Amino acid sequence: MKAQEVTVDLLIDFAAAWNAHDIEALMRFMHDECVFETAAGPDVWGTRYCGRSAVRAAFPLVWQTYPDAQWLDARHFVAGLRGVSEWTFTGTAADGSRVEVNGVDLFTFRDGKILIKNTFRKDRPRLPAAPTLELP
Repeated sequence: MKAQEVTVDLLIDFAAAWNAHDIEALMRFMHDECVFETAAGPDVWGTRYCGRSAVRAAFPLVWQTYPDAQWLDARHFVAGLRGVSEWTFTGTAADGSRVEVNGVDLFTFRDGKILIKNTFRKDRPRLPAAPTLELP
């Protein structure tokens, strides 16, 4: 598959792999020279992971922080060698606090695979833990 042949279907399947927490499937979409730039970190680009092994180690970190992480209501488009996925991220941390924020991934493609995944999301405080029902 050539880079110009990347379609929205690739991004739909990539998003499904994120929601399935399937690192093996995710890495099948990534180019050998892949780069992942996170939404947060010490540098202007967040934190940058370069190469398959670094990206493979970085992707599951979100599932460790938010074991129920999901990217909902995804919308995707592809234009040549670039693509965008918009989504609403939800997750619950170990302390019970919750996150619900809108975000986007900006993609650059090479050879029909994702070369760069650059993530941006809204900076919103965590929501309090959901109340528990007390049974009589």
